[in-house]
Amino acid sequence: MLPVANSDAVKRTNEIGMVIPVLESCDITGRDVTADALLTQRALATYLVEHQAHYHFTVKGNQPTLEHDIAVQFENCGTPDFVEVTPADHGRIETRRIWCSTAVNAYLGFPHVGQAFRIERECVYKKTGKCSLEVALGITSRTPQEASPQRVLEVNRGHWAIESVHYIIDWNFDEDRGRARTGFGPENLTRLRRFAVGILKSFQNSAQSIAEMMRILCFRNRIVFDYLRMTKNSAPTPLGA
Repeated sequence: MLPVANSDAVKRTNEIGMVIPVLESCDITGRDVTADALLTQRALATYLVEHQAHYHFTVKGNQPTLEHDIAVQFENCGTPDFVEVTPADHGRIETRRIWCSTAVNAYLGFPHVGQAFRIERECVYKKTGKCSLEVALGITSRTPQEASPQRVLEVNRGHWAIESVHYIIDWNFDEDRGRARTGFGPENLTRLRRFAVGILKSFQNSAQSIAEMMRILCFRNRIVFDYLRMTKNSAPTPLGA
């Protein structure tokens, strides 16, 4: 939501309609602007490139033709262009593979495409041995000369590092259905929620989720005061101990 000039009124619009007005207040020259599937829009892509920025978009079912054309390109993708294996954080080992291609750039009909990509995220949970596999498709205005497969994967990871914070807040606080709409209410509520999640993360261990920690705090209110150092004998201990 953005305030209307010379007025206390607030623009109420959806996320697609709001993104360009928000970007107009930012210096995006030379930047990589990432977005999830909802914002994979031609108008936004054109705006970014015209302002000397680059886009990095996820493609899903809301753009079915675009998704299908990229998926077909990578049906027999063969050896990945880059593979990354991360340490066993939070009890799991993640392997990320990426394939990039310029073969369908002209065919996609999307403005300023530099390359399309496919990312696989394979996760093995050490405790159970279970394995999960996620596939993400996307496009970027960066050409192979401007962004290697490793760089494209790095930008993608950066996006989901931010997105995961929103997911945690929405899942635990149901923020997307919040009714606060005017003034500084929405911004202040979001700041408080992020502050709360930040405190919980500072005490989180690999075996706990934020949701689990919040459930425990509901029944052990004293720990809230300990975490906030609000008593003289505050001594935070791991939740569940």
